[in-house]
Amino acid sequence: MALELKQLPGHEALQKDAERYPESDASAVETCLTLLRVSDDVEEAYAAHFARHGLSQARFIVLMQLQREEEGLRPAELAERTGVTRATMTGLLDGLEKEGLVLRRAHGGDGRMSVVRLSARGRQRLEGLLPDHYRRTTALMSGLSAEERQQLKALLTKVAAGIPHVREP
Repeated sequence: MALELKQLPGHEALQKDAERYPESDASAVETCLTLLRVSDDVEEAYAAHFARHGLSQARFIVLMQLQREEEGLRPAELAERTGVTRATMTGLLDGLEKEGLVLRRAHGGDGRMSVVRLSARGRQRLEGLLPDHYRRTTALMSGLSAEERQQLKALLTKVAAGIPHVREP
């Protein structure tokens, strides 16, 4: 469950930590904790949204990638585009194929490879979902002006540049 804003440590507590640990910056920690809380809340909200449509976020992303590629994509291309392993993509495609949302066919040039395409049923599922999806996404961002949305994108890009500092051993 995501942290509620009231559950986040107060500025004073973070300032005490910064005094005790010189490498800490209370403002940076407070901002990061707020980002994490909001990120968790948005992720939970979208998980519920996709579940209402019988999908997960990962399955939705695969369907959207296929919707944009009429000729279809190889599973390896889908894995790369969605940022998952090939094994994870195989599992996603197995489930989507079982539901009749995608079709896997042998690649014309190389029978050892397959190409995945959106099925008519998959296209219908997206057509039923997308108006609601775009309405909810627009509502999520409605508190921000167009200029603020551009600023947020720019700021999040800067935050993303710091991710390697958290990952490194």
